[in-house]
Amino acid sequence: MIIGVRSVAGVAVALSLWACSQTQEPAASKPPVTPEHVAVQPPPQSIGQIETAVVDFKPIQPELVLVGKVAYGEDRYSKISSPLQGRVVEVRAKLGDRVEAGATLLVIDSSDITAAYSEFVKEASEMEYSTRAQELAKELYATKALALKDLKQAENDLIKARAEFRRAKERLLSLRIPAQELEKPLAQQRITSRFEMKSPLTGTVVERAVTPGQSVGSDAGQVLFTVADLDRLQVVADVYERDLALVKVSQVGRINVEAYPGTDFASVVASIGDVVDPNTRTIKVRAWVDNREQRLKPEMFARLRLDVGDATPFLTIPKEAVVEIDGKHFVYLIDAPNHYEKREVVVSNVSSGQVRILEGLTSGQRIVIKGAVLVKGQEAK
Repeated sequence: MIIGVRSVAGVAVALSLWACSQTQEPAASKPPVTPEHVAVQPPPQSIGQIETAVVDFKPIQPELVLVGKVAYGEDRYSKISSPLQGRVVEVRAKLGDRVEAGATLLVIDSSDITAAYSEFVKEASEMEYSTRAQELAKELYATKALALKDLKQAENDLIKARAEFRRAKERLLSLRIPAQELEKPLAQQRITSRFEMKSPLTGTVVERAVTPGQSVGSDAGQVLFTVADLDRLQVVADVYERDLALVKVSQVGRINVEAYPGTDFASVVASIGDVVDPNTRTIKVRAWVDNREQRLKPEMFARLRLDVGDATPFLTIPKEAVVEIDGKHFVYLIDAPNHYEKREVVVSNVSSGQVRILEGLTSGQRIVIKGAVLVKGQEAK
């Protein structure tokens, strides 16, 4: 028996379209095929290389095959830049390291922190002075020793001092100075010019573009590290708008990559894009795939296969059973030992190892499934 395999036709689902065309007469426009009987005596050394099998119907699951590539999962990677200017004094993570969220990647000595903290201390002193001045003005005004306009001026000065203090504090917070440190009295604060840049997520360091002594922070787009969760990746594929209705979020599928032929990686559709690419007329589809074994790599070319209907029986044969002659496809039927009938067939959905027979064969016929090229070669002699 010939084992059927899943068949594909690019990114289209040809199975359902073919099923609908069964009421048509596909051979009507072609002249009838006249079988060719060819008696062949294979050489002894090739007899063991010819295998035969009986053609039979096998259920085929219609698929939609989308072409794409492996990518980092959305929200599962981070490109990390320095939020401030400075000089790198220590790099604690190297390429390939596994890091936890909050782990220090590098240490920067930054004059930005020194300048920002000096401004913070100054504004804290100004606010303290303005607070005392406003309290004194209230007391003097209560005893009629101070005019109302002078009280209002003291109150306005305090409002301004508080605003400047908040601005200075927010600047330090933006430089990742711990808020709890800034809540302490000034005499107890321990603020240094050293800044520790930390990883925002747990993952693997997949890119590193920094060395000790390097100046950083002058370019806001300068990426120093990329950290990504490689245990769970996504495949980003393109679906043509004509096939969009066949794809659903949470739909189960399979991922194939050339690095591991014949291996299916289970996947689930995560999202479907909202915009059609005007050039390709495709929409982006993202599917999650488990990668705890670390076999898949970002940027690998991949195929996302989605089941899109019920399994339907079709005649399928191995691809190597078919030979092509002058643009036509033929198989060799067995009707007696070493006696072959060359039969023209119409094929469809050529996959990695199987073809679907639309015309030319019926169930129960025995054909050459391995070594057809040997038979063809003997025929030519």
